Amino acid sequence: QLQLVESGGGLVQFGGSLKLACAASGSSLAYYAVGWFRQAPDKGREGVACVRGNGESEYYADFVKGRFTISVDNANNMVYLQMNDLKPEDTAVYYCTARRSESDRCPINAMDYWGKGTLVTVSS
Repeated sequence: QLQLVESGGGLVQFGGSLKLACAASGSSLAYYAVGWFRQAPDKGREGVACVRGNGESEYYADFVKGRFTISVDNANNMVYLQMNDLKPEDTAVYYCTARRSESDRCPINAMDYWGKGTLVTVSS
């Protein structure tokens, strides 16, 4: 059973940066597709980025391309989301998620494990 715990959220100004971390336990992330989703107030959960667990390939939603970078540290069983050039519309609870797969895609209905989320607030 994989457990995921997010950290790193907080308040940041428009144009600032933040790095989220997701600590995994119970199994090696190398065997999973691992991603980040987010949910803004009064909106549905949407995919942000996904990475193959061995770090070989990544996938990004169009609205974060060029601003966010997902990475995996297999030695420490961690996944990160580096967020640059943050905008108020990036304000949301960010969730780490995983599914047993060799893919770099994270379809929401296929994800098996979820963290509890970490709140990111971008002020204007």
